Amino acid sequence: MAEKVLLSVKKARSLIFDALTGAGTSPKNATYFTEAILDTELSGLEGHGFYWLAYYCLHLKSGKVDGRAKPKVRKVSPSAVMVDANGGFAHPAIEKGFKKLIPAAKKQGIAAMGVAHSYNAATLGYHTGVLAKEGLVAFGFTNSIAAIAPYGGKKPIIGTNPMSFAVPGRRGKIRFLIDQSASQIAWTAVKRAADEGQPIPLGWALDRDGNPTTDPNEGLAGSMAPAGGYKGFSQGLIVEVLCAALTGSSLGTEMGSFIDADKAPLDNGQFFIALSPKKFSKGHFDPIVDRLVDAILDQEGARLPNSKREHNQKINRKRGLWIDQDVLHRLRSYFDNSVP
Repeated sequence: MAEKVLLSVKKARSLIFDALTGAGTSPKNATYFTEAILDTELSGLEGHGFYWLAYYCLHLKSGKVDGRAKPKVRKVSPSAVMVDANGGFAHPAIEKGFKKLIPAAKKQGIAAMGVAHSYNAATLGYHTGVLAKEGLVAFGFTNSIAAIAPYGGKKPIIGTNPMSFAVPGRRGKIRFLIDQSASQIAWTAVKRAADEGQPIPLGWALDRDGNPTTDPNEGLAGSMAPAGGYKGFSQGLIVEVLCAALTGSSLGTEMGSFIDADKAPLDNGQFFIALSPKKFSKGHFDPIVDRLVDAILDQEGARLPNSKREHNQKINRKRGLWIDQDVLHRLRSYFDNSVP
């Protein structure tokens, strides 16, 4: 088992920012991105934080993603925005687009934003959470490289294609947040099991012949199992249309690899919809959401979506964050010349 090092939150933030900028990201593009990666680690989603940061840096060096790309925002209408990430990270494109989306949603009641030609939005719930903290009900979607076969088929057509839904609370808080993929389990979980030579539970993935498998390598070569059978594929199909067809980005079958350190861009897309409770509900929103939440929490053992992440945040902000020593070494090599 890999040795681990405990970092303070301050040191973890510096590590992320220094690795991104050391690998070629402009400081302006790295700021929001750094907070998103840190939030992911604090939330206990280890497979999507430091682990993927090492790939981000590798892809910066290979030219797969342009860390200095300048996103271009185009106003489609008073309530619609398009952002071209120009082959750069999704995060600075989303950050820049939100500066138009948020005031538009608050003024119009509803607004939508597409992001085209970007690279991996990472933890989608971080972005919808930003909108919820602004008092907006938020939907978020992102497509990814083909990993799920259609129900009854064997060849992957769509990605794990996450969607997120965030509900605002009072005083800039998130009441609850849903962040889930169209697959039974995140693709990263299968990838990490393959890296570590560990089997996966039945029901996570299918082999190339469409049969359930416990071998993660067979699962990666085959298909992720859709969540809820045909319903999971249908959810992912909705995301594919929103993020590829509406934005003009690539389909999952046409994207560059999420792993290979080559020059082929991912070229995926994101889509966000934000709604203002103040415009729609005439003051009914918070009391009704309260009753809904109370009905859930009144049941023994029941919890709200995102409550586990919030619990992890409280613990990790006090304790610090664990990182595998080999991952730490790789990340430091991007900005510390003394690391061999």
